[in-house]
Amino acid sequence: MSQGSMPKLLTQDIGDADLSYLLYEGDGPVIMLMHATGFTPWMWHPIARELAPRWRVIAPYFCDHRETDPEKGGLSWLTVAEDLARFCALLDLDRPALVGHSMGATIITLAHAKFGLKARGLILIEPIFFPKDFYTLQIKLEQHPLASKSIRRKDHWSNREEARTYLLSKSLFKDWDPEMLDLYIDHGMKEAAGGGLQLTCSPRREASLFMGSMEYDPWPLLPQVACPTLILEGEKSQNRGFIDLKMATSIIPQSAYRMVGNAGHLIPMENPQLTLNIIEEFCGSL
Repeated sequence: MSQGSMPKLLTQDIGDADLSYLLYEGDGPVIMLMHATGFTPWMWHPIARELAPRWRVIAPYFCDHRETDPEKGGLSWLTVAEDLARFCALLDLDRPALVGHSMGATIITLAHAKFGLKARGLILIEPIFFPKDFYTLQIKLEQHPLASKSIRRKDHWSNREEARTYLLSKSLFKDWDPEMLDLYIDHGMKEAAGGGLQLTCSPRREASLFMGSMEYDPWPLLPQVACPTLILEGEKSQNRGFIDLKMATSIIPQSAYRMVGNAGHLIPMENPQLTLNIIEEFCGSL
């Protein structure tokens, strides 16, 4: 993959909050890239720079634009979806292609089907569509399988080398593309007040987003998705044990399912070149 151009870092006032986003200028239609929980839009950089200049690429950041409390339900994904729809309206985007990973995939589905964000097409990479009964549960932070882990996440390293060694010791990061790991250290971490590095999206904010995933059941909206949709699932994803993406594909009218071989939940980080190829092929066909 080429080095490509660097994006502009911009901010959009959406009325009661400010959303930051990366913009890769291009002459073609807009492709919107939505990141996963706890990550930043920079995780799309190796893909976004290749899509521009044939497409105009926008990657917003959803982590710290609203004050939230993970002990009080966190930040509802419905709120985030409404924020995304408003963001697109204020930027006057004309039927963008929407690509989302994990949380981002669920958010673009909600923004389109619930809040009327018209889209050229959707690519849902490992979307979080929990079993329906999960949305009826009233569980606390310490009971949530993901939020309870994220709020205890290690949040300080003395330097880049220590951070890299730590990440490579974790199964979550062991199959990552090397450039993606560099980008995570460069942008997924920031200088801590007392020196060293800390996470850009703090453990409390990540936990708030995980808690917010339970507030709204997206399944009743899936038949209302009104554009071509591609759902990607990682062959080695742990989510396959409880998230039925083939069922979701059967409910969304103009949808197709694709298994990504030898990949886990973090498909774009593990195989950015294949992710790029899939996005180009799908968006080029719309």
